Amino acid sequence: MSTLSALPFLKPIHLRSPRSSPGGQRRHTLPASEFRCLSPEDAISVFEIEREAFISVSGDCPLHLDEIRHFLNLCPELSLGWFEEGRLVAFIIGSLWDQDRLSQEALTLHKPRGTSVHIHVLAVHRTFRQQGKGSILMWRYLQYLRCLPFARRALLMCEDFLVPFYQKCGFQALGPCEVTVGDLAFIEMQHPMRGHAFMRRNSGC
Repeated sequence: MSTLSALPFLKPIHLRSPRSSPGGQRRHTLPASEFRCLSPEDAISVFEIEREAFISVSGDCPLHLDEIRHFLNLCPELSLGWFEEGRLVAFIIGSLWDQDRLSQEALTLHKPRGTSVHIHVLAVHRTFRQQGKGSILMWRYLQYLRCLPFARRALLMCEDFLVPFYQKCGFQALGPCEVTVGDLAFIEMQHPMRGHAFMRRNSGC
């Protein structure tokens, strides 16, 4: 059984609207909403959303296109995309890390033996912002991580103004992060995967 088929939080939501052709026959439509792991083929769509979301705010992207492809080749199971009628509207990309705190190396490395999921980026397409999609996607991602036997916690770094958002998602601030990008400084945050074994026993994982 594949990882995806065993995880109810990543199974597509089939919310179809019946549409009829002029002849009265119902024609096929894509699911209104679908959550799935990303693949390298999604890299360009991911980068377009990320570039628009971050460059206007910080002047740079957490992941450049080659880095997106890098992680989606190495650990696609640690990504999650939200698709509306086949169009990517929001995403998360993560990788594994094997130290207590993030370091500069965590920006580009995937540590297969790690037990911390480093969330590199969460971004929502501009057309779909201010609708709560970021919070919903993060909730689904964290539920997914609880189904992974090796995941003990989620880690991320963010600027000060984003701390309240992640606190509402259940993250705890660990203090200043040693990672810097240009002139930007970050707060490091974590979300323990409490009760992950219970979740696996009771969620079909």
